Amino acid sequence: MSSVDVTSSSLLFLIRGRLAAYSDLIKFRLSALVTFSAVFGYILGDRGVFGWPGFIGLTLGGFLISGAAGAANEIMERDLDKLMKRTQNRPLPLQLISLQEAYWFTGFVALLGISLLWIFTNPLTTGLGILSMLLYVFAYTPLKRVGPIAVFVGAIPGAMPPLLGWTAATGSITYEALIIFGIQFVWQFPHFWAIAWVSDEDYKRAGFKLLPSGGGQDLNTAIQIMIYTLFLLPLGLLPSYFGLVGLNSGIVATVCGVLFLAQTFSLMRDCSRKSALKIMFGSFIYLPVVQIAYLLDKMP
Repeated sequence: MSSVDVTSSSLLFLIRGRLAAYSDLIKFRLSALVTFSAVFGYILGDRGVFGWPGFIGLTLGGFLISGAAGAANEIMERDLDKLMKRTQNRPLPLQLISLQEAYWFTGFVALLGISLLWIFTNPLTTGLGILSMLLYVFAYTPLKRVGPIAVFVGAIPGAMPPLLGWTAATGSITYEALIIFGIQFVWQFPHFWAIAWVSDEDYKRAGFKLLPSGGGQDLNTAIQIMIYTLFLLPLGLLPSYFGLVGLNSGIVATVCGVLFLAQTFSLMRDCSRKSALKIMFGSFIYLPVVQIAYLLDKMP
């Protein structure tokens, strides 16, 4: 192998490493899931000729805003991330990216995302996107070390994506928009608490206090997880009830809700990490399956 080949291979390896580090910094997979929820809201809200410029602007702008929020979160928690096994290999704890680089990159990504929303969607969507980012970074992130109130605050930006999609398509907040926002808002609680239960040891190292009922892995916490999951059953039927989608997706949402709820009974019985892990994975499955069902069953 020639020296040119070695140099090219080394350069390619370096570029891949940098791209992987920046991908981790913006929490690429999480940002992709957030973007999917925004796209869901846009398609569900569209009632006329499909607006491709708005769709593309929302997709790219929403992804970038979510990525900027994730990167800002990692900047603020860089010292805490070193303490937790699940985050100690992030780019800032490993110094794969300098702090100054992270600041500049995050600012650039945030401004680009806001600009795309402003140009291709509307002021309402842009404002909600900025609000979501600010709540996640400057309210939810510091509150994680204060108490379970962080979960309530974090559920607001966590439920914003479908609302952003709806407003990008319609330019207004309607009761339909509030319904799809409400479903994702309530879903956040069993989702967050299951993750907090599974990651309890790690979270305690960083001083995070996300579990309810005094932060215990106990029956009281399990009951609260069950109650919020139970709320998803009537909420999941509202899009069908108000004619936003057909009945078939309401049935799918109910079946998924019942299966999701059944997992919480197991947690109430044994209060085990294994049962909490099932709820966590169940939450990852529930939301996209129900949202896809709504899209497939969308009323003309």
